[in-house]
Amino acid sequence: MSTPDRVDERDAADHHAARWADYLRDNPAFSPQVEAAMIRMGHILRRMRRDDVAAFAGSEFTIEDYKTLHALMVDSYPHEATPGQLAEATAVTRAAMTSRLDRLEKAGLVTRESEPTDRRRILIRPTPAGRTVWEHHLTEGLERENKLLSALTEKELVQLNTLLRKVMLSLDE
Repeated sequence: MSTPDRVDERDAADHHAARWADYLRDNPAFSPQVEAAMIRMGHILRRMRRDDVAAFAGSEFTIEDYKTLHALMVDSYPHEATPGQLAEATAVTRAAMTSRLDRLEKAGLVTRESEPTDRRRILIRPTPAGRTVWEHHLTEGLERENKLLSALTEKELVQLNTLLRKVMLSLDE
């Protein structure tokens, strides 16, 4: 669902950049367009995170649990991983991952099994219930993301992705 073009309206990022422009007018490093873009990207990401956290509020299944199942389901291990791999994929400590896995195993969403050829190596696998919970929360998350960017047409989304890809690729250089 797209909203009418509102490109001539000013938003909080425009006002922020204008305030800074008064102070930094003579500073060659200041670009009102860069400043406004950074403010907008930060605001969109904060909104997305806030909406994600709100979606899990009041539930025993946490956003951290979802992120763990998500890493297990989409990373390239095919649907099995060691606790260390999951900790790395979700950017948490191994101790934090152990706590997450304890909760998920207790809830019947994952299993922990020793690898037959190396009993010291533990493999985590989703259970059918874990897959169902992950798919449910994945769908809800996709719906939140679609709503967040619903002001853009499909053509505008392609353009946005083209521009963001260009920035991302430049960061890798």
